[in-house]
Amino acid sequence: MSPTAANVALDAASVERAVKRLAHEIDENNNGAGNVVVIGVLRRGATLARRIVEALKGAGQREVPFGTLDISSYRDDARSTPGDPRLLGRDIPFSLDSKRVVLVDDVLYTGRTVRAALDALADLGRPESIQLAVLVDRGEREIPIRADYVGKNLPTPGGQRVYVKLTEVDGFDAVLVGEAR
Repeated sequence: MSPTAANVALDAASVERAVKRLAHEIDENNNGAGNVVVIGVLRRGATLARRIVEALKGAGQREVPFGTLDISSYRDDARSTPGDPRLLGRDIPFSLDSKRVVLVDDVLYTGRTVRAALDALADLGRPESIQLAVLVDRGEREIPIRADYVGKNLPTPGGQRVYVKLTEVDGFDAVLVGEAR
């Protein structure tokens, strides 16, 4: 989906501001980032997580450990093979034990992706806490999950979908709202 004036919920500058605000809130709520690790859900969540880590570094914090997580085999909505519990595409080169994990995803909607990510993280260690950061929260949960850090609350009507576009993946930054494909 390409951007048109009618469907742009966040432009590139707004996405950048939201990422900086997320990083600032994470820093503030964790008394600095000393015990924090950031893990992004593949694909766009990982890109956003990398941006948050860079924003933390730009704000004077030390290099915050960064990892990525593919939760496809943990999903419960037929996107994975039943009985296949292995983790695919995990790149977490540090222990999660006793760390404050900030899990990052692009859009929070039903909560099923986050539930799958929590299951995957539980298999990897025992963090002190897990916090959730999302660029967009569109509401309408099926599972009682809420984000600790939200770039933009964007309730959308049924039949509509939120598309997060990021330069590293799509060639431009924007959050678009359009018909579900």
